[in-house]
Amino acid sequence: MLQGCFASMNYRHIYHAGNFADCLKHIVLTRILIHLGKKDKPFFCLDSHAGTGLYDISGDQAQKTGEWQQGIARLMAERDKGLPPVLKEICDPYFDLIDQLNPDGHITTYPGSPKLIAMMSRPQDRAFFIEKHPDDADELAIHCGRDRRLHVRQDDGWVALRSDLPPKERRGVVLIDPPYEQENEYERLIAEFLKGYKRWSTGIYCLWYPIKARRTVDRAAEALQEAGIANSLRAELVIQKLDTAKRLNGTGLFIINPPYTLHDELEQLLPFLARTLGETAHRSYLEWICPPA
Repeated sequence: MLQGCFASMNYRHIYHAGNFADCLKHIVLTRILIHLGKKDKPFFCLDSHAGTGLYDISGDQAQKTGEWQQGIARLMAERDKGLPPVLKEICDPYFDLIDQLNPDGHITTYPGSPKLIAMMSRPQDRAFFIEKHPDDADELAIHCGRDRRLHVRQDDGWVALRSDLPPKERRGVVLIDPPYEQENEYERLIAEFLKGYKRWSTGIYCLWYPIKARRTVDRAAEALQEAGIANSLRAELVIQKLDTAKRLNGTGLFIINPPYTLHDELEQLLPFLARTLGETAHRSYLEWICPPA
């Protein structure tokens, strides 16, 4: 059992949009989508906990926490100073999408993963966005408009990992980004992922998690290892000292079947994000849970 100290995040993403966790998650997502787009064959995206897709970070809710100011604002300020060529190549596609949504140069709009997927998908690609909260699902549907490539459904994202897999395209990415409002969410993350993986073992999976208590995350990684899921990667960014489980100290991704270039890109990206976004601590971690066969 993946038990341990856990404090609910009471999660509505508008309060956290553009924070350091989003920066890591969304840069990785853009790298995966670029990889999938290199072939003419269509790809499929499933976002199991999609949110609203677009966030006004100039509004009262986002301003209440100000998390974006220590995330995307700080990161783009570093971009404007000039990045080394390797980091520029990795991060620029993500920055370009932010710039497209904020043409006046002031960051007031931040894209959730559905918007990033929509902006990077081609006419032949498809995406399913699942959101359980009725109001958020309605808002997401408005943001997606009448784009026939994009399918929004108000539903349980965990169920979608079984009902919507495997896709007819046979190539693509599944983003699993639950709210972590329940005490057993890490355990459920692995259990539900495994159900989806059994249906579609060749897809790319991105499993996001917050880092509050290290022991809980380690047990989740051990569960993946014990399941024998080959080609599974663990990437983490820590910005606060791990001295309390009452705050978001770091963020991580379990990435299954990552593109072959992603490990080397993360070796460059993670230390940069740690230096740029770190608060009381700055550390990154990258390892193969189970290496490629």
